[in-house]
Amino acid sequence: MIKKEEKHRILILGASGFLGGIIYKELCSYFKTFGTYHTQNKHYEKNKHFFQYAVEEDDIYEILNAVKPTIIISALRGDFAAQVIAHKHIAEYILEHKTWLLFLSSANVFDAYSKYPSYEDDKTLSNSVYGHFKIKIENMLLRLPKKHVTILRLPMVFGSQSPRILDILQNLKNNEPVEVFPNLIINVTNDSKVTQQIHYIINRNKYGVFHLGSNDLVHHDDFIKEMIDAIGENNKAIYKKVFTTNEDRYLAVLPKHNMLPKHLQLTSQEIISELKYN
Repeated sequence: MIKKEEKHRILILGASGFLGGIIYKELCSYFKTFGTYHTQNKHYEKNKHFFQYAVEEDDIYEILNAVKPTIIISALRGDFAAQVIAHKHIAEYILEHKTWLLFLSSANVFDAYSKYPSYEDDKTLSNSVYGHFKIKIENMLLRLPKKHVTILRLPMVFGSQSPRILDILQNLKNNEPVEVFPNLIINVTNDSKVTQQIHYIINRNKYGVFHLGSNDLVHHDDFIKEMIDAIGENNKAIYKKVFTTNEDRYLAVLPKHNMLPKHLQLTSQEIISELKYN
């Protein structure tokens, strides 16, 4: 039995979602870990480490005061305006209790920049509602004392049970086309690597902005086709090419300043290989 490290009490907001759930599984053997879930679920209701929380209706303070976390990991989903209010309350709690927040952000905070990949210190600018919302929370958090905030910007996340893969498999099963973006240059990651990276960041008390994507860049259509080939479904695939521009455009978050150790870095091919053997 792994002995839990008592120095941290971790609260994962959105622990019933895809990323929140795998982060919970990664950390719960090592730390006293709590999570929130949205929809009524007997499995979570019986678990005293889980709290039902709907960001649109419930007060985050009640859960914060019940758990008294030393670390909060925000993997929340739901109404954007409600999430902004929740993170305002979390920011107030951090100032009062010196808690540390890890916020899962997105490459979409840079989706207005199309000519280059983006690095940690680049100015954020978005044309999308989703990107705007993430920027709003990031800016709020960046006003807090530096050592209390870690912003984790993620590109597209894959993995055998990821929503993206499950959607693609469903499309293939239904003989529906899989959308690909031939002119979109991205980097990618997967669930297992993200959880390892987060565990390392917690253990080493790393704060600031981290770009948790693969070190290499790939065209979206090439990557999706290789991925479908790796899971052995290529003969069923119908592709719908979506052109948003006539030129290549980038949506990639590359690390430059906050580099993680070699064993925590990855390439797009490693993600393909892992899918092939799952």
